[in-house]
Amino acid sequence: MKLFAPLAVIFGLALLTALVAYFGVASVLQAVVSSRWGTALVVMARAVALIAAGVGWWFLLTPLRRGPYIFAGLRFVREAINSLFPFVGMGGDIIGARLLAQFGVATNVAIASVLIDIFIQVLCLLVFVAAGIGIVLDLVGTHRLATMTFVMLAIALPAVSGFFLALNFGAFEPLVRRLVAFGERPGWAAFNHVADLGGRLQQIWKNHRGLSASFFVHLAAVFFGAIEVWIALSFMGHSVSVAQAVAIESLGQGSRAAAFMLPGGLGVQDSALIAASAIFGIPAEVALAMALIKRVPDLILGVPALVGWQALEGKRLLSHGK
Repeated sequence: MKLFAPLAVIFGLALLTALVAYFGVASVLQAVVSSRWGTALVVMARAVALIAAGVGWWFLLTPLRRGPYIFAGLRFVREAINSLFPFVGMGGDIIGARLLAQFGVATNVAIASVLIDIFIQVLCLLVFVAAGIGIVLDLVGTHRLATMTFVMLAIALPAVSGFFLALNFGAFEPLVRRLVAFGERPGWAAFNHVADLGGRLQQIWKNHRGLSASFFVHLAAVFFGAIEVWIALSFMGHSVSVAQAVAIESLGQGSRAAAFMLPGGLGVQDSALIAASAIFGIPAEVALAMALIKRVPDLILGVPALVGWQALEGKRLLSHGK
């Protein structure tokens, strides 16, 4: 298992490198350069989407004295760890819960909020992918990619249902205990007092107003993410409609979720974006350039978030040392 994470990273990088080499380094780089200010706008769009996701997380615990800006900041940290670090599973999300506990939120409440936040994101992604499939079928008719995606949905639907049942009937408590045990190895003392997780989960489920607000904010954020595709392709001279951008982004995000064992779905998401763009006549080298541009926010926003994470860790260590 210790070798799996670095091997996954190597595989993802090799796949991405092979794609660039296959479609021509010069052609892909030329397409990236042609985007000009489009890349900066893609970074800004990603930041807006992550802030919205943080607000959606915050709604789960409303009313809460802590402001949404804390949740938005920690959402950047969660995304950065999941995208840039070879943690398998919910590494960034569990660390996000631990960091939230440093801001006065009970540890079991923080973990419960993250688990339900993940469930809502998965549910919104499922809606997003379904919308993308509908757009593909409506605009271009039956396509082999649609068949593959239907298979993915057939797997995802029972998985999401199982996720919901596990959250409601306490099946997550043994898993969290294992994650806590894992977290305690490097001395993550914030997980020492995880108790009554099931009760905290039920408390959040009963907050119907917060749940509804969180769902709609997350759903809006997921659909807003399609603007990255629209911006990148428009600046490279290959404009697509909003509906086409939604279809391309949804299939890309769906593949990224399916390849969760790879950091940021490295290589797999890029391949899916190329295949989805081909449906609408976008040249492969342009689609790959768009996929690479969508990787830029991972670094531009992720590196400062990782620095912030380490700053919070340093603050915790200093406070414990006093």
